[in-house]
Amino acid sequence: MNFIKNSFVCICAMVSLQMAAQTTTTTTTTNAWQNTNNEAKPWTRWWWMGSAVDKHNIKNHLVQFQKAGLGGVEITPIYGVKGEEANFLEFWSPEYLEVLSYTIKTADSLGLGVDMVLGTGWPYGGKQVNLEDAASKLVYKKIDIKKGEKFEGSILPEKAKHLTLQAVMAFSSNKAENITAKVTAENTIKWKAKKGDYTIYALFLGKTGQQVKRAAPGGKGYTLDHFSHKALQNYVSFYHSAFANMEERPTTIFNDSYEVYGTTFTPDFLAQFEKRRGYSLLPHLNQLLLEEPDDIANRIKSDFRETISDILLEEFDRPWTKWANGYGMKTRLQAHGSPGNLIDLYASADIPECETFGSMPFDIPGYRRDPENIRKGDANPIMLKFSSSAAHISGKPLTSSESFTWLREHFKTALSHTKPEAEELFLNGVNHLFLHGSTYSPERAAWPGWKFYASVNFSPQNTIWADADAMFSYVKNVQTYLQKGTSDNEHLVYWPIHDVWNSYFEGKLFVQLKIHSLEEWLLPTNFYKLSTNLIEKGYTIDFISDRFIEEAKVVNGEIQLPGGTFKSIIIPKSKFIPLATMRKLQELKAAGGNIIFEGLPASVPGFFQYEKQNSQLQQLLKEVSVSEDVLASLAANNNQPETLVTTGLKFIRRSYEGGKIYYLVNHTAKKIDTLIPLNTNEKEVLLLDPLTEKVGKAKVVQKGNQTFIKLQLASGDAIIAQSGDHFDVAEWTYFEEQSKQYAIEGNWELTFENGGPTIPESIELSTLTDWTKINEETTNFSGTGVYTISFENPDASVHNWNLDLGNVRESAEVYLNGEYLQTLWSVPFTLQLSNLKEGTNQLTIKVTNLAANRLRAKEMRGEEWKNFYEINMVTKDYQKFDATLWKPMPSGLLSTINLIPLKEID
Repeated sequence: MNFIKNSFVCICAMVSLQMAAQTTTTTTTTNAWQNTNNEAKPWTRWWWMGSAVDKHNIKNHLVQFQKAGLGGVEITPIYGVKGEEANFLEFWSPEYLEVLSYTIKTADSLGLGVDMVLGTGWPYGGKQVNLEDAASKLVYKKIDIKKGEKFEGSILPEKAKHLTLQAVMAFSSNKAENITAKVTAENTIKWKAKKGDYTIYALFLGKTGQQVKRAAPGGKGYTLDHFSHKALQNYVSFYHSAFANMEERPTTIFNDSYEVYGTTFTPDFLAQFEKRRGYSLLPHLNQLLLEEPDDIANRIKSDFRETISDILLEEFDRPWTKWANGYGMKTRLQAHGSPGNLIDLYASADIPECETFGSMPFDIPGYRRDPENIRKGDANPIMLKFSSSAAHISGKPLTSSESFTWLREHFKTALSHTKPEAEELFLNGVNHLFLHGSTYSPERAAWPGWKFYASVNFSPQNTIWADADAMFSYVKNVQTYLQKGTSDNEHLVYWPIHDVWNSYFEGKLFVQLKIHSLEEWLLPTNFYKLSTNLIEKGYTIDFISDRFIEEAKVVNGEIQLPGGTFKSIIIPKSKFIPLATMRKLQELKAAGGNIIFEGLPASVPGFFQYEKQNSQLQQLLKEVSVSEDVLASLAANNNQPETLVTTGLKFIRRSYEGGKIYYLVNHTAKKIDTLIPLNTNEKEVLLLDPLTEKVGKAKVVQKGNQTFIKLQLASGDAIIAQSGDHFDVAEWTYFEEQSKQYAIEGNWELTFENGGPTIPESIELSTLTDWTKINEETTNFSGTGVYTISFENPDASVHNWNLDLGNVRESAEVYLNGEYLQTLWSVPFTLQLSNLKEGTNQLTIKVTNLAANRLRAKEMRGEEWKNFYEINMVTKDYQKFDATLWKPMPSGLLSTINLIPLKEID
């Protein structure tokens, strides 16, 4: 299928989904989960190690991905495997392009999409990047001269190379003099301090020397200058002819998190600065480079950082998207880590993408977070919302995520670990989840195959793949509804980025806004505290930048942006606000918009005419009233929060023509069983369980403008609630657990399959126990254990039961009397039964454990498998990987299995 047809099918699928959501609210049980759109399914990053790929193995991988329920892949070539050098494909060589074309064609035939990185490893760069286009930095030499003394010598900094002189400035207490003309061709200068003490600053354009990280063969080289439009154009020209001649092209071009380190300059930076900030930087070099806090110096540093942000957005990110769109491809961008305004940068791409890193805590009973297997997570809800806010206010339908990076130690991540982490992403606006990730591994590679050092490794070689399709189905079901309609966040919170830029940061010019440094630039701010408070109180918010405020207008009393309308803009307490932003806010307020100030800013940011601008700002502020209580101000304007949060539920809400869509998640420690208020007044509410695919109409009670629904949600569970006028389905059935429960006891038969290093002999168990406690062979086994038992129906008068498997390590397929019931892969490990026979029943539970025990045994036998270039394999803490130090991971069914009678209630 050619690219045009690809695009047409994709567009048609999206239009069909939108039409389905907007033309009717009728949903039947049979069509509730139907969705052929591959963007609703999870995708995966697909590492090509050494690009040692071949068509046979590519097809095998893609077929397995498709069967498991993935929607697509993102190809990222990286370093190779030792001993495979003969199979390496040079990046972007004719052989590589042939395999890439085959991959796209094959994926298309399977209904899969293909994204790709524009290069290898990360960040952008490679052999096509010459020194001129390489990442640049500001380099300077400072020379102090006392009055009457003379300096004669080199102005070059020590150990510096690849320097281009920009200017030499001499500063006295009240004078700045440009003495660049006095520099010789050998970069020496003669200067005498005749009238006082002087400090000379010799300013150079330097090169960071950074190389592409984790590059694939043919991809090594300098990191690209991300502040140079010329460098970008030269870089993408490397891809022109190939893309122009391809019948099939990738769906999307991806750009990973900003990891271009120490980049503080570009060849035309001084001219860009003067054009954008209104004054020359040279007479203020001494203040820019001042190594102590100072009001004027901080203002100049703020201007410097804002200029970097502007250049990155306007000279690189936006042109990059325009270039990709010109070939019919979309862009996905991780803006975090950049030294710029994250909202604007995320919004420059077709699909903004956030990232999780490490493990977050949850209060769900039975959810394990063993200290020795985790690293502190960075999935802060406010940080995640920068990307989704950018999508919502700019009108982009998708927000993606790099998900589960370093979620646990290698081979120790269970599917159950992923669920609340994914739910946290969904709750904060993500609706296009990418796994991190899958490694191409050919059939010839011995177990555990080729592995990337920082991933969960969602691949057929890992034991968790056995039941991963159940997890993928859950993700697809949730995203199906989170891609319908539009975001229904009602309020905008202004991000005072100039408060960040104006901070001293120990004199550093290069300030990266990273997910790993939130305590430096986000957590202490009033913006963070206000946003967190609003969310906790049940208000739905997105963030807005100065640029998007300039785009806003008021229509029928609401703030209108390219992505939708909002009821208010809330300005948190801040020190700085641009004069243009303040004027625009006054304009919006005069037009009937609801603008709420938590406090009055003290000043305009930056240096240019700041005193004059401050005078104008103070005049504007005289007309501004401050809200001592933002929540009260919202209530006074009839802006009501979702009071369902008082139960502990988390939620995200979307709007479609027929009503609202709520995604409700219980991350509390207790079951929620009560009437839940929703801010909607449609006649009916459909409950859809994305885990079991159960569908039914909720019990509804109308009270004023609110709809109350009866909800029963165990800790760790989630539900979708869709309001509308009519749903052609049966009523949701509610149950109450009875106090009595019956243990399933007797002799269990335990057999083993689909694993290794060897398949243990069958075992009879009178008590369920960790199978690693049985013998050495079971201790070392990773794979599937099949438990079978016959038991008597304890009470034939009971029609509905709750089957509680208790402590499962790690996932379980459940069969009753030979009939498959459900795959349990997340906490709580329970399911409802309604088909117990009178008399004898047979229960079969296929439990799959982690791959850790098999790997431990492999290393204890001295079998080496870590044979990769570059970083090879490391632990979650980037230390030497040694599985022989591990203890066996508990495996199988570890607790008594109980049947709990259920009584149907109204």
